[in-house]
Amino acid sequence: MKSSRLLAMVLLLQTKGRRTAAQLAEELDVSVRTVYRDVESLHAAGVPIYGDAGHQGGYQLVAGYRTHLTGLHPSEAGALFLSGLPGPAGELGMGDALAGAQLKLRAALPPDLRAQADRMRARFHLDAPGWYAKDTSVPFLGAVADAVWRGQLLHVRYRRWKAPEEVDRVLEPYGLVLKAGRWYLVAGPGPRTYRVDQILALRTSAEEFEPPGDFDLPSYWRDHQERFHAFLQQGEAVIRADGVERTVPIESIAKAARHFLSQGPSVEVLEPRELRDEVARLAAEVAALYRPTP
Repeated sequence: MKSSRLLAMVLLLQTKGRRTAAQLAEELDVSVRTVYRDVESLHAAGVPIYGDAGHQGGYQLVAGYRTHLTGLHPSEAGALFLSGLPGPAGELGMGDALAGAQLKLRAALPPDLRAQADRMRARFHLDAPGWYAKDTSVPFLGAVADAVWRGQLLHVRYRRWKAPEEVDRVLEPYGLVLKAGRWYLVAGPGPRTYRVDQILALRTSAEEFEPPGDFDLPSYWRDHQERFHAFLQQGEAVIRADGVERTVPIESIAKAARHFLSQGPSVEVLEPRELRDEVARLAAEVAALYRPTP
């Protein structure tokens, strides 16, 4: 446990630069006192780490020092190869770069970890989209990704679900998110979320921008999903399934009625009354449709 934590501390300093004891303690989920002891252990092991006192002080590695990947746990080595999705990387125009990076990583691993990574890649395959998801053309994904990387404004014609269906927007592209096989652009002003496959035309501007200093893409996406689910689940229904009554969230009476009807006699809607009546109405229509002809 301690050896893993020491390696994590070195990697944090290697990738993020100077860190205070308080920052390291928060990132490693330990006490500040433990950080002090770990720094002493790294010193004793010959790791060139030093600290500066004062308000702007902190710990850092001697310039040019790099650790090696020999500290990887076997499961971590395998996870690195699972984390690279070749499909999305190819869509972003980085398929060759991903393949090259994985080859270099594999060559850097010790033989036992290399075998573990090869076994993981041979026995596990990631396919993110759902079974019934259609392959959707995303012709402007590469240009959007390039604008995100360069911090350049985008002039787009965008198709949305309400009138007017086609609108022109000038967007500040903050980041891209891949969710269930579909690409989303998070862009300002706002920020707001846009489906990349709904961009009908695109022109990149030479004008650059800076995202807000406090913007964090993972945090924004987590909040966006919470708001989305709260919007969908606007009501509740009481149902009886397998002899058990339970309360479940529903989006609307119309959609819930079709969903529960598709479950057949295994699910009975008890409340609200308007939902029960709607299920009964739909069931009567289906029964009439299949009534034997004389």
